[in-house]
Amino acid sequence: MSTFSLSDLEATIAERARSGDPGSWTAKLFSRGIDKAAQKLGEEAVETVIAAVHGDRQALISESADLVYHWLVVLAISGVPLAEVLGELERRTTQSGIAEKASRQTPA
Repeated sequence: MSTFSLSDLEATIAERARSGDPGSWTAKLFSRGIDKAAQKLGEEAVETVIAAVHGDRQALISESADLVYHWLVVLAISGVPLAEVLGELERRTTQSGIAEKASRQTPA
């Protein structure tokens, strides 16, 4: 099992974003801004779903890695630390998913 964590990836993304290296995909995404990064996140989400529906395990692993990477890029560009998302997930574990989702519903 790998000791590599999402926090490690978050730190790598921050480092590469600061580098301004024209050969870095991360630096390029940061320079293009939130619209491009969010577009890539959406593309990777769709590709991940397709791999899952097709039952392609290796593609699901690969596309999931792309999805998580682009998600962390979008969070970083938006100034949202991973710790805040993890805190929200932790908060949600104190109630059932159904109850949590119901609490976010707006009345019709």
